[in-house]
Amino acid sequence: MAVAQGSVAGTPAARDVFSEGLLDLLRPAVQQLDLHVHAVRESQVDLREHIDNLAAELCRINEDQKVTMDLDPYVKKLLNARRRVVLVNNILQNAQERLRRLNHSVAKETARRKALLESTAGCSPST
Repeated sequence: MAVAQGSVAGTPAARDVFSEGLLDLLRPAVQQLDLHVHAVRESQVDLREHIDNLAAELCRINEDQKVTMDLDPYVKKLLNARRRVVLVNNILQNAQERLRRLNHSVAKETARRKALLESTAGCSPST
């Protein structure tokens, strides 16, 4: 069945209501995702600090040992893990920035559509 162009479902007001509903549906998900990304970034920073402290402590232990024990491979592994943590943190930071921009766009579009709906409702003749 073809829908006529003048039908209620195809009106700009119906599209605006649909768009606003879609934006209202997406906004909480975007905000929740943003909060989770922020929490993961904080834990990544903590992990990076712990890795740095552990690497420094291993170097100190290696220097203080009377018996020669080669801890350099372990320090290198820790530094490699730290590098990966920094890389993941950068990826998360970029994702969070994109989410922030998306959230801002959603809020701006919602405000624009509400203003448009209010102006359209105010201009319609009441008969």
